[in-house]
Order: sequence, then C-alpha cells, then structure tokens
Amino acid sequence: MQKPDCAWNLSDLANVPKNGIKVMSTFACGGGSSMGYKRAGCEVIAANDIDPEMAWHYKLNINPKHYFLCPIGDLLTSDLPPELFELDILDGSPPCSTFSMAGSREKAWGKEKHFREGQAKQVLSDLFFDYLDLVGRLRPKVAIAENVKGMILGNAKGYTKMVMARFKELGYKPQLFLLNAADCGVPQRRERVFFCAVRNDIDVPPLKLAPTHRWISAGEATNDVQEITESERLETAPTGTDHRFYNETKPGDTYGVACMRLHGKASFFNHVRLHKDRPAPTFAAQTDKYNHWSEMRSLTYREAKRIGSFPDDYHAKTDRIGKYMIGMSVPPKMTEQVARAVCEQWLGVKYGS
Repeated sequence: MQKPDCAWNLSDLANVPKNGIKVMSTFACGGGSSMGYKRAGCEVIAANDIDPEMAWHYKLNINPKHYFLCPIGDLLTSDLPPELFELDILDGSPPCSTFSMAGSREKAWGKEKHFREGQAKQVLSDLFFDYLDLVGRLRPKVAIAENVKGMILGNAKGYTKMVMARFKELGYKPQLFLLNAADCGVPQRRERVFFCAVRNDIDVPPLKLAPTHRWISAGEATNDVQEITESERLETAPTGTDHRFYNETKPGDTYGVACMRLHGKASFFNHVRLHKDRPAPTFAAQTDKYNHWSEMRSLTYREAKRIGSFPDDYHAKTDRIGKYMIGMSVPPKMTEQVARAVCEQWLGVKYGS
C-alpha cells in the first residue's frame, strides 16, 4: 500500500536545501522541534536537555554537533563554543505541566518536581525564565519558545505577561501565537502557544503566522501501517478499563462519556477512542490511553509516529519509550511551519514555491 503524503523519513532530510540558519534547541526532548527546523532547511548545531534517556535518543537520531546534558541553568555560567553566541534562532520548550489544563495547575507553581531517573529537581515555573536568561546571554537574532495553551488561560495570563515583559527587557520584540497542529499538517488537534521574538536591532515587520494546511485524519495518516505484528499486538493489548468502556464509546469520544452514562461518574476523560476520519486529539505521554477506532487496542509505535508527525525511521529503545517521547515532543511538522515563517519573514530566507 502506498504511504500517505504525511509520512516521511529522517533520511529525507539529506535532500532538504540548506538555508544557512543556525539553531540551538533547549529542552530538546526527543528532537521533535529540531526535526522541524531541519525540515525547514535549518542546521541544528546544538541541543540541551536534562534527561539522559532523551539525550540518548536525540543524539542517535539527530546527531548534533554539540549536546549539553545538564540543567539549562548550567549553560548560563559554563564555557560555551563561540558559535553559540552567533545563533540565528534559540529554540526552547520549557516543561509545561504546571500550566496544563490537566492537573493542579496553580498548586504546582513554584514547587520542585522530579520527572525521571537521572534528573535533578526543578521548579518548573522558573524554567521559562532560565531559558530567557540564556537568550540574554547568547543574544540570538530570534528566540522561539513553545508551551501549552494553558499559559494564556486563567491566572497563568499573569505569568505570560511576565514572560513578554522579560523579552522586552532583554531587547527583543515578542509576539504570541496560538496554533493548532492540525493546521500545520499534523494528524493531531494539538493546540500550543509559540512566543516568537526578534532582536530589536533587526528591522523587520511583525511576524505573520497562520498556517492553513488541510486537516489529515488519523485513518489517512496510518492507512498503510494497520497490519500489526504479534509483538505490537502484545504491546497494545487492551486494559481492564478498555474492556469496560471501549465498546460503550463511540469513535471520537472519550471513555468519560460512557462512564457518565453507565455510572453517573465523571472519570476516564483522558481515555480516547480515536475517530478514523478526524485528526487525533492532543497526544500526551500516557500512550496506552489512545485507542484505535475499530480495534480494542492502543496505538502501535508506528501509528503514534504518524500521529505525532515523527519520521517512520525514528529509532527508540522500546516502543513504549518512543511513544512517550512523541507525546512529550513538539510535532516536527508544527515547528516546521513556525520555522519557515520566521526564516522567510525575519531572517531573509527565500523558499521556492
């Protein structure tokens, strides 16, 4: 069966014309945003993350010239290669769970949190300002930071105003955009905010960023990877919760709808039975809660890569780790749209038709 248009491979990047734009990615995770910059023709010369597992996967798949496995705060005082002080773009996706609409939000602000083995405790609501301090040290032409939609809702609006004010203090002109990954060619309705800030000495008009890619359904994106192997069947076997609610849930609904109807309880709203003819909802790190539309099972790693716009040949130690990283990463094709707009409108890159 022919692959859908949205499928791609890391090997395809060798054929992308290079535009001369140099990028560093912080909070680089598994490389979702970095692959987006590379798809746009940029060179990602450096990356940083605190998680050894993420570092292993990033270096294997992305192979950057420089990689810094450390808290971002260490980059504020350590010796760095001179070329990092001549960056075109400094990218960052500070951990965002304290601003997510799922969870305690304000209760987590200012609190230390451990994420995975090998990580130091971090105050998540401070990490955005560590990123901004690095902007201040490296002085890239453009700074781009991605975060959850929750940053522009409720009490978090005040935090966002502080971020915008800090950009201005550092000598940048910031803009804030709310984008839907589905509008960027990702088979996923993932809404994220992007802070895009250009240095004051660069005389360019305000950025226009409104991608209008046609929406790609989960079924279209995965139509050629539906025949799954025995190992994949074991990996995606239904849970007890699936046996309780899957057949009671219509494609496109959450188990919460069935739970409310059957038991009068508001629960299991983060378990989803996908709809074949629609983009998937936001794909998060809890990968066993996204179920196939016609089979009682979770998604395979191959299907998850398509939903997250990851390349088919992205290698992970295990399928479960791979799916976790996709849920934690910015979809490459989402970042690609941001990168192309910034490179063309602010950095003078000429893309072909």
